[in-house]
Amino acid sequence: MKLDGKTSPAVYSEDESLAGEAGGKSARRARVSGIDRALQVIDHLYETGSPAGVYAIAKAVKAPLSTVYVIVDDLVEKNMLTRQADGSIWLGARLYHYGLAYARSLDFMSIATHEMHDLCRQAGETVQVCGRDGDYMLVLAMADGPSHFQVASRVGTRVPLNWTASGRLLVGQLPEEERIELFKRCARSSPTGRAEIDPRTLSEAAGKAFEARLSIQAGESDYAVACIASPICDRDGQCVATISIVLPEQKAFSDENHYTAHVRSAAERIEKLMGWRNR
Repeated sequence: MKLDGKTSPAVYSEDESLAGEAGGKSARRARVSGIDRALQVIDHLYETGSPAGVYAIAKAVKAPLSTVYVIVDDLVEKNMLTRQADGSIWLGARLYHYGLAYARSLDFMSIATHEMHDLCRQAGETVQVCGRDGDYMLVLAMADGPSHFQVASRVGTRVPLNWTASGRLLVGQLPEEERIELFKRCARSSPTGRAEIDPRTLSEAAGKAFEARLSIQAGESDYAVACIASPICDRDGQCVATISIVLPEQKAFSDENHYTAHVRSAAERIEKLMGWRNR
């Protein structure tokens, strides 16, 4: 393999001598092994989150010390890793630039919409992606389920935060007093009369739902309509959106575990694809 016009010794592994004898396919396997070793070094630093010495890295990835020295020296030369003043190794600026380029290529709504349609097929029900718009929950995207069950809230609908499962999740990460003040300001009675309006009760419910990564409401905003939602959190742990299943109230509690497992998994997949699950 070549980087910056030079042949990289990092593509060779402890199997290098065997590759030279066998040639052909064995040589290709040796090159792949070398790349794998380089990724193991980088992954170890990423996962531990702190610089480490070459010996510690070799021990952690279970590789010969001589092999790791060669790989680290080459990656330092290519600016993929950097050597600290005390000799420890850390991630290099080149990886940062790669990360920025990858981040620019990500489109949250594209990823969330794809997962929304997958969840719709799995659950066989209507699925929504929602966000916060001030004191309201806003429907950002929606996939209609195959049944004839009609959902009143469409894309662009704004609903008071206290009416919905998603609304509570969207503010669940806020400090308790801030949640209480918010609900004092924005809590409103719903058309069904079943939506909670007490600020302290709402704040407690929002905090618990966020911790559980699950919020369920039934009949609070619309008659006979239930919603099962899970938060989508960024790398700082802030709920930036929710994904939810909207379905008839009687169905929500007939097979609740089936729906909750699906909606939680969908939220986690979105976070993982956005690179937020390792926060």
